[in-house]
Amino acid sequence: MIKKTLLTTAAATALMATPALANCPIQVGVLHSLSGSMAISETTLRDVMLMLVEQQNANGGLLGCELEAVVVDPASDWPLFAELTRQLITVDEVDVIFGAWTSVARKAVLPVLEELNGLMFYPVQYEGQESSRNVFYTGAAPNQQAIPAVDYFLEELGVESFALLGTDYVYPRTTNAILEAYLIDKGIDPDDIFVNYTPFGHSDWSTIVSDVVAMGAAGKQVGVISTINGDANVGFYTELAAQGIDSFDLPVVAFSVGEEELSGLDTSRLVGHLAAWNYFMSADTEANDEFIAAWHEFIGDESRVTNDPMEAHYIGFNMWVNAVTEAGTTDVDAVREAMWGQEFPNLTGGMAVMNPNHHLSKPVLIGEIRADGQFDIISQTEEVPGEAWSPFLEESATLTSDWQELGCGMFDTATESCVQLTSNY
Repeated sequence: MIKKTLLTTAAATALMATPALANCPIQVGVLHSLSGSMAISETTLRDVMLMLVEQQNANGGLLGCELEAVVVDPASDWPLFAELTRQLITVDEVDVIFGAWTSVARKAVLPVLEELNGLMFYPVQYEGQESSRNVFYTGAAPNQQAIPAVDYFLEELGVESFALLGTDYVYPRTTNAILEAYLIDKGIDPDDIFVNYTPFGHSDWSTIVSDVVAMGAAGKQVGVISTINGDANVGFYTELAAQGIDSFDLPVVAFSVGEEELSGLDTSRLVGHLAAWNYFMSADTEANDEFIAAWHEFIGDESRVTNDPMEAHYIGFNMWVNAVTEAGTTDVDAVREAMWGQEFPNLTGGMAVMNPNHHLSKPVLIGEIRADGQFDIISQTEEVPGEAWSPFLEESATLTSDWQELGCGMFDTATESCVQLTSNY
């Protein structure tokens, strides 16, 4: 893979001064829910995109143009994500889209992106089993979050029985299918794996939490793997506290709970529970200190937290800026080719790299909730390349993705053929 050199400020400024091969202003679509059940998580991502656009304009813009954020509110309504994506591309004529959170929203958007050859950066952990030529996945794939979290439960906490609790949509269901197969492969008895799904916004957790606690009646250590999304997390953690359950009794590791979600909870009763991400606000690096300071200055509120999907947008946006600068145009096909091998420093130390499967290499972090709503980082790996296709599911065990050399997001290594090039995986 050809590595791209990170542009220095001087080089970037010089390139920005060249004649623009783009219509000014350059339009940046921001597709995040500002209302509905997912607003608790997505509003901050709108805000950080506005900050990044403002910063880039302060640094001279891009290709001689200013950037303009075009913000829409899909309101946690999955079909509306598709409608607004079409509007952003055909009416607003955006050059790129940064957006979505849930996988059902991303799945709704994919056919529109591929039909119109749009470009989107998706900043949230997801279930994998996908590689679109029109999407760069800057959040974690299962091998960069879910599987390392399970390994931590097995190796460090001695968990023997697993409760896989999730919101009822594609990300939790697919992630849990991968985890079930992985746990069985690790020797966990299928009878020691409990799977439960609840609707978005679910609030009554008393029975479910009681059922999970009952799994430990035989003396086995029980652990919860949480793919609960949105504001349903408030009810779940509140019920744990109401039943007097602490992290020693029933450790929980969450994949969709970060600093933003915890800011609305009494975290004093959640101390010791875990989350797995690629970034935590508590990361002790100079780059992170600068990012937090810039965020607080922009938002005008030093109590506002940062989180993993914000870092994913930070990395994705800066890679896109460097790819556009290198390509000398905002043309989607040219930018896509310039994206392969892009490198940009992450906020926890080290370097994020965009691989030919449109997934980043990033470190995996396990964080322990503190009383102040922040996380103590108790485990951090080197950069792990994201896998588009899980080797633990039979239907994807022989699949790989390589848009640079193979021109295929779903290449079957057994038959040496490109199985399918659309989003309907």
